Amino acid sequence: MAGYGLRILGRVIVLLILIAALAGGGLVWFDYLNVIDAKVVLAPFYRLIGLEPRSQDSVGEDEFLSLDAERLAVRLEAQELRSMELDQRETEILTRQGEIQQMAEELEERQKALDERENSINAQAQDAENKQKNVEQYARYLNGMPPERAVGIITAMNDQDAIDVLRMTETIAQAEGTNSIVAYWLSLMPPERAAELQRKMTGRPSGLN
Repeated sequence: MAGYGLRILGRVIVLLILIAALAGGGLVWFDYLNVIDAKVVLAPFYRLIGLEPRSQDSVGEDEFLSLDAERLAVRLEAQELRSMELDQRETEILTRQGEIQQMAEELEERQKALDERENSINAQAQDAENKQKNVEQYARYLNGMPPERAVGIITAMNDQDAIDVLRMTETIAQAEGTNSIVAYWLSLMPPERAAELQRKMTGRPSGLN
């Protein structure tokens, strides 16, 4: 029985030695592959067998990768990109606002020009209307005085005013259904003056139109 027990004990010791050898070999192999860092533990063994212990460059604390630092860097980059995008959009908006402002100013200038033109046309139309009323009143005034006196006044007028009065006199006669006195006035004028007025009345449109 004592011999059997010694054999069992011997096998256990052999197995323990084998396990220790396998564990040591695995530790050395994983350390070599940098899977684990066992250099401190293996350094005495390397010195025991006459080998120089393997060393590893020291890494500063500021060189360790930090997940929070990476996340912060990603956020900062995203914010920077967002800021650049907003700056670009702001520049585009300002440019567009400048274009719209320029268009508004051009439209305002055009509107002013149109308003001035409309005012000018209205003023001209008002002047023409006033002139027509004045000519009508003057023609009625001349038609109511003795023909010889009326002819003297018409003869002294410039050609266009005289023609306007003569035409207005004919227009009034037609509207009222009476005989026009224009032919009689012309017969009382000097022949050259009468001929000149008749020629221009025929060839020139009315100055009131």
